[in-house]
Amino acid sequence: MKKITNDRVVYVEKKAIKKSSMVSTKKQIVILNRGWVVVGDYSEKGDDCSLENASVIRRWGTEKGLGELAMNGVLVDTILDPCPTVRFSKMTMVARMDVNESKWS
Repeated sequence: MKKITNDRVVYVEKKAIKKSSMVSTKKQIVILNRGWVVVGDYSEKGDDCSLENASVIRRWGTEKGLGELAMNGVLVDTILDPCPTVRFSKMTMVARMDVNESKWS
């Protein structure tokens, strides 16, 4: 593999980098503009995104943040508000997080 170092930063050829085998989970927690946090089955087509089987996460109910909810599923103090399919533009998405689907079944 060819390497170039510039100012102590090592650069390698793009083709030398293996693609990640990580696959996003179907169920995702999505953080939207204006503080909306929603969970559901994520899909996208171009700039149009949707969450089916969705719920607004009104209260996380965690001690360690949103990641705890993603990894452990709904907790005792979590409040989910079920809602119809949520549709939104990709431009309104701040972040999305894979969840441990076995905990969200």
